[in-house]
Amino acid sequence: MPDDDVQQPAFRLMYRSRSRIPAADRKRELGGLFSQARSNNKARRICGALLVHEDWFVQVLEGEEPEVRALFDRIAGDPRHEAVTELDSGPVEARVFARWAMARVSAGDEPDIPLIAHVDGISRAAGRGTTPEQEAVLDVMRAAVRSAPQAV
Repeated sequence: MPDDDVQQPAFRLMYRSRSRIPAADRKRELGGLFSQARSNNKARRICGALLVHEDWFVQVLEGEEPEVRALFDRIAGDPRHEAVTELDSGPVEARVFARWAMARVSAGDEPDIPLIAHVDGISRAAGRGTTPEQEAVLDVMRAAVRSAPQAV
């Protein structure tokens, strides 16, 4: 992401959805999905963070509003997601995840895990610390996954 994008105003959207990917296929399917999403998002100058916890995703997308909204519409229509809910959206002074690649954000007290996506799965990447601004958004993401409806 170009450095001039980091400090420019942007649009942020947070959503929660339930995965419809069978548990046995999840690692392979998510690896391919993440790899494709990273490439597509980079081309559209969209960045963000993803929390994966059990069957739930909470994701923050940052970029220009039309591109972020178009991506959210595609996600909402993707058969691999259900119960897609926009949790928050609006303009922000600057992107907080501009230099982030994909990561598994911990829902609890475990450490966050930066990920590298491959077509055959996902593996860990070297970690970096987070900023107070990132932690504030990550805390909202964690609260959103904790409040997700539980399977009966």
